[in-house]
Amino acid sequence: MGADRASLDLMARLEALESRIAYQEHWLDTLDQAVAAQERRLATLERINDLMQEKIREQQRALQEGDAVAPGPADEVPPHY
Repeated sequence: MGADRASLDLMARLEALESRIAYQEHWLDTLDQAVAAQERRLATLERINDLMQEKIREQQRALQEGDAVAPGPADEVPPHY
């Protein structure tokens, strides 16, 4: 009788452990998918950031070149000429 009870307790503990492991494996898979999705999103955001920085640099260069080409106040002819 005692051996049957111990065997049943052992089986119950084993089933509980198997259930916990299955639950943890499920959450590990879920977390892995979330990390992979965030990694893809981060890569996309880094590409967008690089493109935006390049556009800003191009605009700054265009502004600097425009300042060099555009006549300044010293180059303007006074209105009475």
